[in-house]
Amino acid sequence: MVRWESGRRSDNVEDRRSATPARGIALGGGGTILMLIVVFLVSGGDLGQVLKFFLANQGQVARQQAPRQPDPQEDEQAEFASVILADTEDVWKKIFAQQGERYQPAPMVLYRDRVTSGCGPASSAAGPFYCPADRKVYLDLSFYEELDRRFGAPGDFARAYVIAHEVGHHVQNLMGVMDTRREMTRHMSENEFSVRLELQADFLAGVWAHHAQVDRKILEEGDIEEGIRAAAAIGDDALQKKSQGYVVPESFTHGSSEQRVRWFKKGLKSGDLSQGDTFRAKEL
Repeated sequence: MVRWESGRRSDNVEDRRSATPARGIALGGGGTILMLIVVFLVSGGDLGQVLKFFLANQGQVARQQAPRQPDPQEDEQAEFASVILADTEDVWKKIFAQQGERYQPAPMVLYRDRVTSGCGPASSAAGPFYCPADRKVYLDLSFYEELDRRFGAPGDFARAYVIAHEVGHHVQNLMGVMDTRREMTRHMSENEFSVRLELQADFLAGVWAHHAQVDRKILEEGDIEEGIRAAAAIGDDALQKKSQGYVVPESFTHGSSEQRVRWFKKGLKSGDLSQGDTFRAKEL
């Protein structure tokens, strides 16, 4: 089990679990009628202004904070996610500093059901993701239940691996890897680019795990196996076989289970960024 309870909490967590879309102004609502009366009086009885106000606000969508029922188990998972994010920040800050660079942490957005990111709206069905446009990691904590129940990959480190993988995408973004998509896809398909991108994020998650294990000593016996099981459980071949009963390698976007485990292990063993260039690797 990951020793996380005494770890530093990140200052870069945006907790939007209580945020819910508010309805726009609806005809017939008591508050709406009051507002229309106010506009009518202020405008000197100009019905045209009243109509203009109604039409301008009818479709407005706002964000409001709805009361959230306490959930001790979920709140503990939020604390866990904050500690793991903080540890990735410490590791990558050190690695970037060794290269004369400054690491810019990625905020993590915790949400429920659906969220709006810089990359557009998303639902929890999409799973955890990183948005390059706003440089944020998005996580619905219910995915941890999916990881355990649906994918058969329980444990703290399996959950930590998920966060480290998405932070790995942020590291790629800071390194300029994502900016090479247009150039790279002249020589390879979009799917191949995506697979190589995801496998490198797995490698970077392994680099973090290397430092967590060797330098920071927050891992215990059995933790690494949990991460390996998680990487294997969400390989394209495993997911396709489970959902449709057969595998179509040409449609892979994240890599096979074997590939994901191999690159994660490579980062874990070496902790060396120079060994993670999946884009030049002849064999994945």
